[in-house]
Amino acid sequence: MDIDRQLIRAAKANDPAQVKKLIEAGGNVNAKDDIQDSAFLYAGAEGFNEVLKLTIEAGADVKSTNRYGGTALIPAGEHGHVETIKILIAAGVPVNHVNNLGWTAMQEAILLNNGGPRQQEAVRLLLEAGADPDIRDPQGRTALQNAERLGFTEIAELIRGR
Repeated sequence: MDIDRQLIRAAKANDPAQVKKLIEAGGNVNAKDDIQDSAFLYAGAEGFNEVLKLTIEAGADVKSTNRYGGTALIPAGEHGHVETIKILIAAGVPVNHVNNLGWTAMQEAILLNNGGPRQQEAVRLLLEAGADPDIRDPQGRTALQNAERLGFTEIAELIRGR
């Protein structure tokens, strides 16, 4: 098995020591597997922050996209991985990228989770980083409209107060 596949496998296993070793041996952090995951994209999506930092330090393409046409920030937003979101924003991942489903990181943070404290913090961080809550989903709804529709009053207040 080639080194790039080993690197992706190590990233998916959340094994920072092995990831570091494989990067040092020449593994490409931007190489993708059969389902379009790279070590960087997978670590970002899953909140594997040590692995994520190693891939960024090794020159990960922070604008790269997964099989859904989304950046690492979009699933990180969906899952409410607050520290990961901070790392990805600092690395320069575009906050307003729209994936193939028509969703931004902010829309996924609202639509695909429970509106709880981690989701509120995710939305706050995205807003602070310049995310545009007026980008509409495929149904034509803004992030505020979705937050209100789902009863996520704290998130709706964050968006209104931006």
